[in-house]
Amino acid sequence: MNLNETLPHLSLKLRNELEAKAELVQIPAGQEILREGQYVKVIPLVLEGLIKVHTKHEDKELLLYYIRPAESCAMSFAASFENEPSKVFATTEEDTTALLIPVEHATLWRKSHPDFNTLFFKQFNLRYSELLETIHHIMFNRMDQRLYDHIKERVELVGQNPLKISHRQLANELGTAREVITRVMKKLETENKVRQHPNAIELL
Repeated sequence: MNLNETLPHLSLKLRNELEAKAELVQIPAGQEILREGQYVKVIPLVLEGLIKVHTKHEDKELLLYYIRPAESCAMSFAASFENEPSKVFATTEEDTTALLIPVEHATLWRKSHPDFNTLFFKQFNLRYSELLETIHHIMFNRMDQRLYDHIKERVELVGQNPLKISHRQLANELGTAREVITRVMKKLETENKVRQHPNAIELL
């Protein structure tokens, strides 16, 4: 993996240290890499693929944000420096290539590399904006608009249309019941916004 191409905004010295100290891993889709209550020992920096960060309550799940290539997990970053257990879950949505940065090295780089701090300050700003958008959707948008926007975002992220996803997974990510998704999906189909296929949804 050529970090000069995937992380060109980082200094050459920092990229060399990342190659030397961080572990390059291939993680298959659907694997949980962090759970609530777990202490953070490494911070993922995605090079290829997609990671979903979400929270759970009882049998409900709510999507918080995605970690895309050249991005990392701001909440893992914060928990690691405070030595606090994670408040979120993280799961790979696609086959993912990532650098796992040991917390002890991240602590040192935070002091010695300004561009390392810049990377995570940008992540905090990005995640804050995304969380505000999520709250706005929950508070002010109807479920049909939330569902349509979510499907559209997923199609753009993974580059698939039709999108292979179940009603149950959509319900989990939007923090609602499968029956609600099924009902709203029929409404979107009637409005010619989506077309349903076996195990997939096509955005029209």
